[in-house]
Amino acid sequence: MRHMLAGRNIGLLTARSNKSPTPDHFFCSSLIVETKCGESTTQSSFFPLFLYPKKSDLGFQQELRVNLSPTFLGAVQHLIRGNENVTHDNANEILHYAYAVFHSPVYRSRYAEFLKIDFPHLPLPGNVQLFRALARIGGELTALHLLESPTLDEPITEFIGNSNTVTRIGYTDNVVWINASGIRASIVAGTSGFSGVPEEVWNFTIGGYQVCEKWLKDRKGRTLTQDDITRYHKIVVALSETIRLMAEIDEVIEQHGAWPGAFASGTAGEDEDRPSAELPDPFN
Repeated sequence: MRHMLAGRNIGLLTARSNKSPTPDHFFCSSLIVETKCGESTTQSSFFPLFLYPKKSDLGFQQELRVNLSPTFLGAVQHLIRGNENVTHDNANEILHYAYAVFHSPVYRSRYAEFLKIDFPHLPLPGNVQLFRALARIGGELTALHLLESPTLDEPITEFIGNSNTVTRIGYTDNVVWINASGIRASIVAGTSGFSGVPEEVWNFTIGGYQVCEKWLKDRKGRTLTQDDITRYHKIVVALSETIRLMAEIDEVIEQHGAWPGAFASGTAGEDEDRPSAELPDPFN
């Protein structure tokens, strides 16, 4: 917690085990998070990228540290910077690379059994071009999930109806209804909701939760403000772009040799069906 309060930071949210059929227990945050952030996991673990020094009564000056495994950090450092030290900007790039790998649909399906019982393992990229390409996409994903991307300012949905109060949530004909009644909410007068929500976005899950539905369920009985409505528009864009970028991640990996050939030989040990570079210890 201290490391997220001491200054600007970002962390990777995941879990040691995942009970969901789909390994979707990956997210990021620049804020403090709850211990359990997904219904498919027993407990979430949060990995801040930077570790802020404690104040010393003796006056010793400690430095901000990058919370990455020294072995993995050294390997990536050699790949991207030769013998130069990894800067804070490089550390963000490494996090973005990891975030992209964890959002690869092929990674999630290929290593699904391992992701059910252990923390995700991260393979080294086979070359710097793959690292840069995945880091770029991971950076876009991070900005989307932190709701900081300028793409979010271009909504694909529209709020319709006269009532902003969330009572009963439903989905028909690309509309998420917030006060639906009857089987086909779209033909009931007086209902309100968000039109233009693609079915794949409505069904998209993170941490075992169906995001578009869960966000509204948490606000049941509440009258949505204009800021709430704007935020929901942004969430839909973020999910839509996430689906697009996840497909792009697999395309990029395919162009560099596909799994596991696109990644550095030896990173998976003798078993090439399991990447072996582990995350650092969680700092809750």
